[in-house]
Amino acid sequence: MIGYITLGTNDIEKARQFYDGLLAEIGASRISDSTHLTIWGSKQDGAVLGLIKPFNREPATTANGSMVAFSLESKEKVSTLHARALELGGTDDGPPGPRGTRGNEFAYCRDPEGHKLAFFHEA
Repeated sequence: MIGYITLGTNDIEKARQFYDGLLAEIGASRISDSTHLTIWGSKQDGAVLGLIKPFNREPATTANGSMVAFSLESKEKVSTLHARALELGGTDDGPPGPRGTRGNEFAYCRDPEGHKLAFFHEA
């Protein structure tokens, strides 16, 4: 259902380094690059993530209540991506662990510019 998500950035090079390192863990790589936009994807016709310097040239800011969630194939991958995000300069916003009553695993962090990311595996 989701085609793409974009997050604003004030430092495109720093954002590229963070997401190159993070998304490589799940087999995603850059599929498009320009001076103001980079897009990552992992399969043909799948959802993609873009980092962009705002078109209106105003500073990029984070949206309170917004989050990009990555669906992963295992609980171990949830922990791996959370740890990798922190290694790359992200900050913890909820350690890996079970959430809810069905045994689902979630972890949360913020990227270096404050965008909230979730990593999850549904049991």
